[in-house]
Amino acid sequence: QVQLVESGGGLVQAGGSLRLSCAVFGNIFSINAMGWYRQAPGKQRESVATITSGGSTDYADSVKGRFTITRDNTKNTVYLQMNSLKPEDTAVYSCHGNRGSSDYWGRGTQVTVSS
Repeated sequence: QVQLVESGGGLVQAGGSLRLSCAVFGNIFSINAMGWYRQAPGKQRESVATITSGGSTDYADSVKGRFTITRDNTKNTVYLQMNSLKPEDTAVYSCHGNRGSSDYWGRGTQVTVSS
């Protein structure tokens, strides 16, 4: 069984930075890919960044050059470093893990960027 727990959200001014953490309880090595998704009020959930077990990354165009996803297998943790934050980055950010046909989700953490 795998459980994902996010932390690190909060309120920040535009231009500021936050680092989100996703702690994986269970075997992170069994998870093929992990990622961060976000959902703003009234909008559909969207993929922000993904990272494979081999370390390959992919980003939404809206965050390229500002966000960085990394994973530390020794700590069973995935991170999302968010720099140059904009008000439009305001959303609930959720961690996701995939293992074969199984998908795992955290409960999410709120990120609010004030102008």
